[in-house]
Amino acid sequence: MPTNEAYTFDPKELTDKNIYKLMTGSIVPRPIAWVSSKNKKDELNLAPFSFFTVASRKPPTLLISIGPGVNEREGTIKDTLTNIRETREYVINIVPEQLGQNMHHSSASVKPDMNEFTLAGVTPQASQTIHVPAVREAPIAFEIRLDQVIPIGEDHLVLGQVQRVRVEQSAYLGNYKINIDGWKPLARLAGNYAGLTDSYSLEDYEGKI
Repeated sequence: MPTNEAYTFDPKELTDKNIYKLMTGSIVPRPIAWVSSKNKKDELNLAPFSFFTVASRKPPTLLISIGPGVNEREGTIKDTLTNIRETREYVINIVPEQLGQNMHHSSASVKPDMNEFTLAGVTPQASQTIHVPAVREAPIAFEIRLDQVIPIGEDHLVLGQVQRVRVEQSAYLGNYKINIDGWKPLARLAGNYAGLTDSYSLEDYEGKI
């Protein structure tokens, strides 16, 4: 419950880093889009993004937000965004707990010709509808074709339509339902990661799920 002792913050009075910390520490847990892409030279790239959600059900469209480079590549355009603009194809792989360390390795800032599949210790698997491979070890992968890129400040919203969905047997319950307990998704918190506790349902006032 709000109290008179609550802290309040005006974004206009904060640094970019501090408002970022407030948002990413509050808007949790966030799913991780492990995006595989490649450039016109067929050089593969693999990178995680936690600003990720469903944008539309019809047509089926997923959204990721890609910010500028960090650390030694501060302020540069990330290879993922460059690749998606060049080829208009990419794969969003979903990260389970068991691949957390592999995913973390792929988040390093490296040169464009560095193959993050190799860096992360995972295997490219050919897609059915596009020329970009998925991560074979990922339980779920969405083959995507770019719809549009929308600049917002220093970031870019990338909207892509789903062309194909691959779901491993361990992650599938049948009847188009995903077995969450069968693959244990990894979530992004403020600066850390978390798995999920046991799932449960909330009933509405009519007693329906």
